[in-house]
Amino acid sequence: MDLLLDTSVLIDTLRARKGRKELLARLVGEGHRLTTTALNIMEVYARIRSGEETPTSLFLASLECFGLDCETGRQGGLLKNTWARKGKAISLPDAIVAAIAIERGCKLMTDNRKDFAMPELSLYPLP
Repeated sequence: MDLLLDTSVLIDTLRARKGRKELLARLVGEGHRLTTTALNIMEVYARIRSGEETPTSLFLASLECFGLDCETGRQGGLLKNTWARKGKAISLPDAIVAAIAIERGCKLMTDNRKDFAMPELSLYPLP
């Protein structure tokens, strides 16, 4: 299974919180593929602390990274629009990440489940 790691999971892994490093190691050992998006990588680097540069670079380089293309932009915009019409605001970054996960058939690993309530999006159950 392909798992798309959201920013919260990436940062928790890098900072050795919530047992995320061990969870991801187990999932890779079981044959799952870890992915993320260019947007998530940008968010990680926006929050990077002094001394975290090397481990961050090594970890992120080990993941397959999906970018934003025209179709993903269209899908993300439609998700944002659909949910806005229902009275639920979705941030543009979350709409893009959701669109990428949906298009690529990935389960999204995130701590922010409330931000990703789209029925067409599959979420990985985090402990």
